Amino acid sequence: MNRFDGRRVLITGAGSGIGQATVHRILAEGGWVMAADIDEAGLAVTAGRAAADGAAGRLVTAPLDISDEAAVRAGVAAAVSGLGGLDVLVNAAGILRSSHTHETGLDFFNKIIAVNLTGTFLMIREALPALLEGDAPVVVNFSSTSASFAHPYMAAYAASKGGIQSMTHAIASEYSKRGLRAVCVAPGSIASGMTSGRGPGLPEDADMSLFLKLAPAIGQGFAGPEAVAGVIAMLASEDGAFVTGTEIRIDGGTHM
Repeated sequence: MNRFDGRRVLITGAGSGIGQATVHRILAEGGWVMAADIDEAGLAVTAGRAAADGAAGRLVTAPLDISDEAAVRAGVAAAVSGLGGLDVLVNAAGILRSSHTHETGLDFFNKIIAVNLTGTFLMIREALPALLEGDAPVVVNFSSTSASFAHPYMAAYAASKGGIQSMTHAIASEYSKRGLRAVCVAPGSIASGMTSGRGPGLPEDADMSLFLKLAPAIGQGFAGPEAVAGVIAMLASEDGAFVTGTEIRIDGGTHM
């Protein structure tokens, strides 16, 4: 199945987890990809896997800090130039941090907002001109189940993801008559670097009983990032042509 033949895709957070899995899924379906991440070592792993899969000729990697306005402007311009245009933007980059809310410093809170919410906004703003000239353009943003359901110790993260979710609705409406679709995925119970070990740096005295209701209802535990990459591929392809201005929860029934 080559739903992405000839489609030009920019993916952030491409050095690990869901972003990395999405790169490989889009490449497997024939797409041309610019993979960006602040983690250059992770990007090297992404490139190595693409080479092993015989897809290196359709992948370009570039370091990018999405919270840096000048870097985003230059990075998006380089992606558009290198790909010869842009059809899809996948904003997978983000950080997950935890703390007791009463102990959360402003610098901590602002860092999460700067990367997750402001970074997503900057990527969209800079990519929109090229996307609007692209073929069936799509923006896929990353919300989280924490935007709609209680995840303890993650107030700042939840705020950032709720903002992304609301922003996606607004963008979908604003550009709908120009042919652009904007959708969110809201992953939960997905195994990645963000959720390994004690998860997102949970406080040492965290009440782990609060997480008992966050177990998936199906399967044998957390799913791999490929579970989300497959949904992204659907949403960004012609198969998702009638989906916009909404979020798709991918959590194995954790929040039924």
